[in-house]
Amino acid sequence: MFPTDLAAFLDFVRQHGDAAYGLMFAYAGLHTLILALFAGYVAHSGALSLETLIPVVWLGSFAGDVLRFWIGRRFGTRWLRSFPRIQRAVERVARLADRHGVWMIMVHRFPYAIRGVAAVAYGMSRMKWPTFLLLNFVAAGLWSCAVLSAGFAFGRVSERVLADASSGLGLVLLVGFLGLAWFLSRRLDRAMTNSG
Repeated sequence: MFPTDLAAFLDFVRQHGDAAYGLMFAYAGLHTLILALFAGYVAHSGALSLETLIPVVWLGSFAGDVLRFWIGRRFGTRWLRSFPRIQRAVERVARLADRHGVWMIMVHRFPYAIRGVAAVAYGMSRMKWPTFLLLNFVAAGLWSCAVLSAGFAFGRVSERVLADASSGLGLVLLVGFLGLAWFLSRRLDRAMTNSG
């Protein structure tokens, strides 16, 4: 019943498009870079609409960070005492946010390690709600446009390159592209960690 190749998967997404948009809203709240890139690729195939995906991912990303900011503001790190490694990471990002708030909000969705904890840390910082909401809204829009457009562009390039090739090669290139995105995200994460 579940699709076994890329063409069958795209047909599956076309048949269940509304559910796919709901899934993308939820996953955007978690800032899943790889899934957002793949959604852009799927939009190029016509299985999803890029014009619909952009606001869905934008609002999902925005809403996820608003919830995490509220958690940070409301509970601080008390609830993280059972997870000292995560607690230290959140406190470190909060200190960075106090020094580089605007810059941090604009880029925190890209590095893997701080993606999920950054907004909690912003809630623990001295940042005011209106400032956070405005910057978060802009950053979520930039992130959704950039990531979905990159996936869409990859779909366009791979379609041209693979016009005469088999679908297996297309799948290999897609996996390679997603792997490269993951690798670059990890490198950015290391750079962020070393700068803190």
